[in-house]
Amino acid sequence: MSVRGVGIDLIELARVRDTLARHGARFLEKVLSEEERAYVAGLPDPVPHVAARIAAKEAAFKALQAAGLASPVSWLQVAVRRDDAGRPTLVVPEADAAGLRLHLSLTHGELVAAAVVIAEG
Repeated sequence: MSVRGVGIDLIELARVRDTLARHGARFLEKVLSEEERAYVAGLPDPVPHVAARIAAKEAAFKALQAAGLASPVSWLQVAVRRDDAGRPTLVVPEADAAGLRLHLSLTHGELVAAAVVIAEG
C-alpha cells in the first residue's frame, strides 16, 4: 500500500463554542453522526471533542480528495469512532469502497483542536 492522500485541519475552540451557543443541537445534527453526538453529550466539556471531530472530517475530506475519490462525501458520511483500545478511527464507507484505508490522529488543547488523516491504498 502507498500513501494516496494527506489531510490536516485546525479548528478554534472559541468558534465551535460560539456556534454551539447560537445553534445548539441543530448544528450538531448537521455535522455529527448520532453516535458522535451521544459520545460528546456525555462529556463535561464537549467543545474540544466536537472541534476535534470537525477537524477530523475536514482532514478526511482533504485526504480523500487528494486520493482521487471522485464522489463527494458529506459531514454525516464521515464518523469518528473509538476502537477497543480507545483510539480514534474514521468510518467512511466511500473510502472502504474505493479500497482506501484511513489513518487518523487527533489532538486538542485549550484553544484549538487538530486532526491529520492519511489515506493509504
